[in-house]
Amino acid sequence: MSRDDTFLGIDLGTSEVKLLLIDGSGAVVGRAAAPLTVSRPAPLWSEQDPADWSTATTRAVEQLRGTAPDAFARLRGIGLSGQMHGAVLLDGQDRVLRPAILWNDGRSHAECDELTAAAPRLHAIAGNLAMPGFTAPKLLWVRKHEPELFDRVRSVLLPKDYLRLLLTGDKVSDPSDAAGTLWLDVARRDWSDELLAATGLTRAHMPRLVESNAPSGVLRAELADAWGVGRDVVVAGGAGDNAASAIGIGATAPGSGFVSMGTSGVLFVVNDRFRPNPASAVHAFCHALPQRWHQMSVMLTAASALRWFCQLSGTTEAALLEEIEALGADELAAAPVFLPYLAGERTPHNDPFATGAFHGLTHETRRAHAGYAVLEGVAFGMADGLAALRAAGTDVTRLSIVGGGARSRFWAQLMADALGVEIVRHADADAGGALGAARLGRMATGAGVDESCPPPPITDRCTPSPQRQDLLARRLAVFRSLYAPLRALPSIRP
Repeated sequence: MSRDDTFLGIDLGTSEVKLLLIDGSGAVVGRAAAPLTVSRPAPLWSEQDPADWSTATTRAVEQLRGTAPDAFARLRGIGLSGQMHGAVLLDGQDRVLRPAILWNDGRSHAECDELTAAAPRLHAIAGNLAMPGFTAPKLLWVRKHEPELFDRVRSVLLPKDYLRLLLTGDKVSDPSDAAGTLWLDVARRDWSDELLAATGLTRAHMPRLVESNAPSGVLRAELADAWGVGRDVVVAGGAGDNAASAIGIGATAPGSGFVSMGTSGVLFVVNDRFRPNPASAVHAFCHALPQRWHQMSVMLTAASALRWFCQLSGTTEAALLEEIEALGADELAAAPVFLPYLAGERTPHNDPFATGAFHGLTHETRRAHAGYAVLEGVAFGMADGLAALRAAGTDVTRLSIVGGGARSRFWAQLMADALGVEIVRHADADAGGALGAARLGRMATGAGVDESCPPPPITDRCTPSPQRQDLLARRLAVFRSLYAPLRALPSIRP
């Protein structure tokens, strides 16, 4: 392997496809992105057309080739990262049968109970509660509501693995992403015939599995020629977005972890063994390295809450953050409290019907006060996640912060104060899964874990402030008191 070789990470997110190119030393030499949109054709639904993923990826590749042509031409390996849990349904000719049902789709809530009843050992095998976001309940919904389409299904792929099919012609997945389907025996890192049967499927419907840092195939010759690269470009197994983000910030050893502030919010801690605790709505998944697992709490709305509020109030994120940072301590203490459940919630409530709310609005409430409440509400949701991880036997004293929300120093400090742990920011913290995917692509060509996965340089440390912790503890108590009585009220949804 030469330092001149380059490795491409493709991160298929919900709102965009991100590409990141690194060289043989691990330095970033190019990046590109293309936006995506989400369709919500009915309440609780969230879908995307897989053809849009292909179009966006092609557009981003052309952009990257234009800005870093020489580096791109030296491409040797590709890694894939992607939004987890999505259901891409293919027929016998590998044609997409319907729009992909995404991770934040809540339509299959009734099917979760059906799956739990049909598979009594679900929690022991999959290590997770049945939640609407996971893939298996989605297939039960399709079988019930679209039976003729279900009968035509011959393959079920996760989003990044559909991209792989287009890139290589191979149907392959990896344990970290497959663990989010509820069809994987997570301890054994293999498909479970028992869980597949509970949804009317077999191994024949599933892609083969390889470890995240192992080769899964090579770039198709026609694509290699069109991209101007060699015909021996290896495509790694890749990983689910959070496991890939962990690789990107060097969280490979047990006890290391991060908080991710993307569309969703995640607390992720690496384990050396499978440690399920579904009773706390904690996810226990395979990590993106052999013989590694992780525990994870997930909230369905994080940085997307900030985007939502900016659209609602007619401002930009930068302008709103400037307004918020100008608030005094007394104003922050008098701000409303926000429940960030705009798309339902996973940890700790496992409630697809949970909705957002402001509590404590007055005539004195300005946009900056409500904006602060949004940031704080996401931080409090993360505090609930950390409490669930601690109840599951995992604790941390320091977390890296990644994702779009990591760009705000104010929000990172608020997170440290609310969680009571040191939060560190890294260079390229918003690279997230794309950097981890590129590193997996590098390892698939023979590079070792230690040389491929150093933590990026720390650019900032946010230490919890005792004074702020006292105030936030009082406000967190109010936050936690609101969910149950609001949940008991009649729904205003149709």
